Amino acid sequence: MARIFITGSTDGLGLAAARTLIEGGHEVVLHARSEARAAHLGDIRRRASGIAIGDLSSAAETESVAAQVDALGRMDAVIHNAGIGYREPRRVDTVDGHAHLLAINVLAPYLLTCRMQRPDRLVYLSSGMHRGGDSSLIDLDWTSRPWNGTQAYSDSKLFDAALALAIARLWPDVRSNAVEPGWVATKMGGSSAPDDLAQGHVTQAWLAAGDDPAALVSGEYLYHRQPRRILPIARDRAFQDALLDELRRLTGVSLPRVAQPA
Repeated sequence: MARIFITGSTDGLGLAAARTLIEGGHEVVLHARSEARAAHLGDIRRRASGIAIGDLSSAAETESVAAQVDALGRMDAVIHNAGIGYREPRRVDTVDGHAHLLAINVLAPYLLTCRMQRPDRLVYLSSGMHRGGDSSLIDLDWTSRPWNGTQAYSDSKLFDAALALAIARLWPDVRSNAVEPGWVATKMGGSSAPDDLAQGHVTQAWLAAGDDPAALVSGEYLYHRQPRRILPIARDRAFQDALLDELRRLTGVSLPRVAQPA
């Protein structure tokens, strides 16, 4: 039995993963943006081992989420599921002055990774759209570029994939992977999404708690429990390190490092 925290677990793929893991006998800690969102969870909240409340667009609330989860005990796995999609029509400022999409999709998983007790497994939700991401790392916050929601989303999912692989390299005691859930008919994906919704949450739940050898990997990018082609720059160490430097600059928080094995 594993103890697993899932961000953005009030609906969509996060909620589906939570249900699957709870039904599998695991202890699941949920996350909701607000108490109002949490109030609609019904039976799944009663069956969960706890819930953390906080708006991941805010650095202070993200840090509070990390503290709330740590107060429940160390997690065996964390699924970084929360995110907003590619149809954002304009740049929205957070309370910290960041682009809303960047804050939720990238800065929040980075901050949670830095601040929470280190789990055995980390899973970051990426997207096939990461292959259209811009690896220049110029103006991540879209303060000087004209806003493009599709590009901003693609960039964020490239950064998520690179973050997952960087963690796998820098924290050899943690199994860290990125997942492409497919274009599925969630609130984010839209009703016309062509992929199988029933499969959209399976890989991340499997990576978080599976005990067969295929689930015990690290530094992989997977789709439907199989390795998937990733944009090569996401595996580039120089790019990963530059991204971590930029995330440190934007958040003021450094990723704790460990010595790499000889």
